[in-house]
This record gives sequence, structure tokens and C-alpha cells, in this order.
Amino acid sequence: MKRFLGLDIGTKRIGVSVSDPLGNFAQGVAVLDAMGDWMVELDKLVERFSVSTIVVGMPYRTDSSMGPEAQKVNIIISELKHRYPSLEVVCWDERFTTVIAEQTMIEASVRRKKRKKNIDMVAATVMLQDYLEHQSKGDSENGRT
Repeated sequence: MKRFLGLDIGTKRIGVSVSDPLGNFAQGVAVLDAMGDWMVELDKLVERFSVSTIVVGMPYRTDSSMGPEAQKVNIIISELKHRYPSLEVVCWDERFTTVIAEQTMIEASVRRKKRKKNIDMVAATVMLQDYLEHQSKGDSENGRT
């Protein structure tokens, strides 16, 4: 079974989510410190969940252009492909995932302090779930319509 791992890469934190073994549902599993040696922690998660594909959220601008954040993510994608040559590494449009994650947690009455701590993980989950749903439909287009 293919298992997918989603990354929402920020300047301070990196949200991580994984799919179930059938690749139907995403769930948040970690928030990594972007200032630390987060790839060592990622190694452990890739092994623990027997990941076959890493889905990296691409922070496109609202006009679909790539700003400096997206360029940084492209560099990280290259590093991931080099670090995990046996895995597929793909990017997926992550626009508005943080907004969706925030709204979801507000509706679930999650306190502000806990929202701040978990927003990146929930955004990674939203992004990966979107990717999984597109894959199940056979849609390989990058992103939400």
C-alpha cells in the first residue's frame, strides 16, 4: 500500500501529516522546528510510516505566481529528492490551507494557544487530504479549483 506524507513548510514550523495505508484519509502527526535539524526528525517519520510519496505544499501566490517562499520550497523539494531517492516527491498547491485550518479549529472551539501550536499540522492535513482526493479521482492537476 502507498502511504503519503504531507509537509506544510514554514519559516518557523513545518506541519506534517500522513495518509492511512490505503491513501484515503490524511491525519496530522507532527510539527517540526524549521530552525532545527528537522530533516532528521523527518527521516524517523518516513521510516515509521513506511512512506512512499512525500507531498510538499507549494505556497503559490493568489495569482498562481511563485514568490520567494515558493522558491525556497523548490530548493527544499530538491533536497528531499536527493535525500530520499527511492521516494516520489511531489508538490501540491497549498493556497488557503492555513485559512481553512484556522477556520476548522475555530469551529471546533479550539483555544487560540492550541490553534497556534497546531495550525501547521492541520494545514498539512488539509493540503494532503486535497491531494488524496484529487488522486482518487485520477486528477493529477496541481491544486484546488
